[in-house]
Amino acid sequence: MENNFDLQAFKAKAKLERKETKRIFKELSKRKAKFLDREFADAHEEVFAEFDCLSCANCCKTAGPRLLQADIDRMAKHLKLKAGDFMDRFVKVDEDGDWVMNQLPCPFLGDDNYCSIYEVRPKACRDYPHTNRNRMHQILKLTERNANLCPAVFEISRKLSKS
Repeated sequence: MENNFDLQAFKAKAKLERKETKRIFKELSKRKAKFLDREFADAHEEVFAEFDCLSCANCCKTAGPRLLQADIDRMAKHLKLKAGDFMDRFVKVDEDGDWVMNQLPCPFLGDDNYCSIYEVRPKACRDYPHTNRNRMHQILKLTERNANLCPAVFEISRKLSKS
């Protein structure tokens, strides 16, 4: 995967290949959990050795992270705000009752795709795209959705389809 790709072209490709993505994840759900974690971890390492998230940042542009109280406290402190003021300014409750950023793209995303609060970013951002964790079976539906959002997850799914 090249570092300087066309995000619009990726979005079109992901949309065009949605049925294939669905098929791949149905196949992955049938694999033994203990092997699936290793396969994901290996594919994750391989893809991220070549892919630079700064060339994309589609996650920051289109999908807000679920925020934990610890995230809010950490970000507020970093910005020298009270947690309540931070929440009033940057947070809303979504349809699932979770705290999320109140705007997209993320207000901390710069024009250069750098995060202005990177060192104190939310846990969900730190862990994204969640493809190098244990118990991947538990989050295959989320990972399938992420394959339509993140070029790296899309590529990981294609590598796993061939293994």
